[in-house]
Amino acid sequence: MMVVDSSVWIDFFNGRQTPQSVYLRDSADRPQIVVGDLILCEVLQGFRQEKDFHASRELLLSFHYRDMVGQSLALEAARHYRALRARGITVRKTIDVLIGTFCLINDFELLHDDRDFDPMETHLGLRVVRLDDRDTHS
Repeated sequence: MMVVDSSVWIDFFNGRQTPQSVYLRDSADRPQIVVGDLILCEVLQGFRQEKDFHASRELLLSFHYRDMVGQSLALEAARHYRALRARGITVRKTIDVLIGTFCLINDFELLHDDRDFDPMETHLGLRVVRLDDRDTHS
């Protein structure tokens, strides 16, 4: 299963041609995509037009849905944040630590375009989608 981070969905909906958004559009195994509550909120809050909001909501809800945050995940995310801080690394956004921890706990891959996830991959074992090993089309 693969979680697509908000950074990629936002580029996708804005028509930005990044390697990640192109992979999502052209090559991602759609039945393997998981969308969670944090992603829904981050992505959908940015739409100004009601029709765009509804169309995007419908698309996002067509994928597997999972609640991402609860007490045990929040505690584990705090532990991950502290472990990174002990190494001198500060993750800029708490929500990224929550998303990364969700992926770690569930052994899901993460498709992202956000440097906050890099130390989670390096030091915590976060599995990320490596596009250099996959088929991408421009």
